[in-house]
Amino acid sequence: MTHSVRVIAFLLGVLGIAAPASASPASALWRQDTSALQFHGFRAGARLDEIDRLIRHLDGVRLRCDRSKRDRRVSECRGTVRDSALGGAVKIWVSAIDSVAGVLTLSAALDGETLDHWRHLIESRYGRVGARAQGSQWMMQWVRRGRMLRLTWRTDRGGRTASVSLVDGRVLDAWGRTPHTASP
Repeated sequence: MTHSVRVIAFLLGVLGIAAPASASPASALWRQDTSALQFHGFRAGARLDEIDRLIRHLDGVRLRCDRSKRDRRVSECRGTVRDSALGGAVKIWVSAIDSVAGVLTLSAALDGETLDHWRHLIESRYGRVGARAQGSQWMMQWVRRGRMLRLTWRTDRGGRTASVSLVDGRVLDAWGRTPHTASP
């Protein structure tokens, strides 16, 4: 091992960046990569406790989770935040593996100005992409290093419903490679 590699390994250990030996494959992936796509602080690949802290910081209702009966590593969680920067009440849904978010969705009924604000926030961070339509639904998508952010919106009865979905393919791939045990 070269001197520079030893120094980097030492610094990572001192800073607490290295994953503990007991960490699950999904949480180890989360600790190794900080380039996840995010929206308003939410990101796939985040631990559930991090998401819960963010929800409470935004005056939201604590994250409520149910474990899968078929695969106890999988949890489905829901919460709500009220934040003026997001346009009011936003529902949050998380599918987590080993307490790490594989899929995270924020959804809300928005006016046109707030939808434009959401789109501007995402485009200013990740660049412009073309919007695609399928029926009455529109979407824009960004992909980086096995992760995806998708902004989707549609008009219903004069109002708009929008969602931002964040997916960490690496968390999902790690889950798919490891066997699960069903509960009794």
